[in-house]
Amino acid sequence: MSRTIAVADIGGTHARFALADIDGGKVVSLGEPVVLKTADHASFQLAWQDFCARNPGPEPDAIGIAFAGPVGGDVLKLTNNPWVIRPALMQEKLGVTQYKIVNDFGAVAHAVAQLDDEHFLHLCGPDGPLPETGLTSIVGPGTGLGVAQLLKLPAHEYHVIETEGGHVDFAPLDALEDQILQSLRRVYRRVSVERIACGSGLFNIYNALAAIEGKAVAHVDDKALWAAALDGSDPLAGAALDRFFLSLGAVAGDQALAHGANAVVIAGGLGYRIRDRFATSGFADRFIAKGRFERRMEAIPVKLVTYPEPGLYGAAAAFAKEFA
Repeated sequence: MSRTIAVADIGGTHARFALADIDGGKVVSLGEPVVLKTADHASFQLAWQDFCARNPGPEPDAIGIAFAGPVGGDVLKLTNNPWVIRPALMQEKLGVTQYKIVNDFGAVAHAVAQLDDEHFLHLCGPDGPLPETGLTSIVGPGTGLGVAQLLKLPAHEYHVIETEGGHVDFAPLDALEDQILQSLRRVYRRVSVERIACGSGLFNIYNALAAIEGKAVAHVDDKALWAAALDGSDPLAGAALDRFFLSLGAVAGDQALAHGANAVVIAGGLGYRIRDRFATSGFADRFIAKGRFERRMEAIPVKLVTYPEPGLYGAAAAFAKEFA
C-alpha cells in the first residue's frame, strides 16, 4: 500500500527534509528537499515544525531519519550540533506514529540497495549492473571515511551492516607513503585510513609532502586546497590529490578483500565531486594491486553513486524496509 512519509538527513551543519512515497518496502519517489541550517534552529523539533510549515496539507505521521552519529541508546547526539534526539519521545515531540532512525552511512547503504542502475557511474572492473546477490562494500570519502556492507539476498532481500572500517590503520605501500606516515605520526598518535582518504585527508597529505619537499605551505584551509588541486594551480596540491586517489583505491580494495565483496560502491559528496578524475588517476591500479588476489580484484565492479540525495533516499528506504 502506497503512503507518504517524511524523511530527514541530519548532519552537523545542515538538516535536510523531504517527503517520500513508499510502497511494498521500496521508495517510489522522493520530493524536493528542504535544506535548513542547524544553527538557525534550537532543536530538531523546531526544525521539523519549520519543515512542516513549508508543506501544505496534513503533517506526515511517519518519518525516516538518517543521523550523522551512533544511533543506539536513549539519547542521540551529534558531534558538531547541539541538537539532541530522544527516540522514546518521537511521537510526543513530532506527532508521528512510526519512525526509523539509521546512521547516515547506513542510510547510504540502504540507498545503494534500492537505487536503479541509472544512478551509478562505472569506475573500473567489469562494466555492467551491480550483482543482484552477494556482498557489496560501500566506501564513502567525505568529512570522514564511511564504510558499510550491503548483503544482497535472493528475492530482493538485503541486510545493511554498519561498520567503522574507516578507522583501520593506514598501510603505506611505497617509500613516499612511508615518509607520509612518519610525518603524520608527529601530528596523530595513531594514523588511520580516515586521516588520508577523506576531505581533510588531502590537507594531511599536502602538509606531509610539503615537509618532505621542504616547501612552504601555500594553502591553510581544505576548501582552497581542493580548489587548487582540481584546477592545477598548485603542483604540490596536485601531487597530494594523486596520492589521495592512490590511497582511496588501496583502501577500497582492502575493504573488498576483508568483506569478501563481489562489488564496491563509492558514495558521498566528495566522491561525486571528483567523479571525473577517477579514470585518469591511479585509483583502479591500486584497487587491484593485491598480490595473489589481483585476478579476483579485476573481476569486482566498482561504481560511484550519482543520486543527489542518497541520505534522504536511504532514510526512506530504511523506513520502507522496516514497515513494508
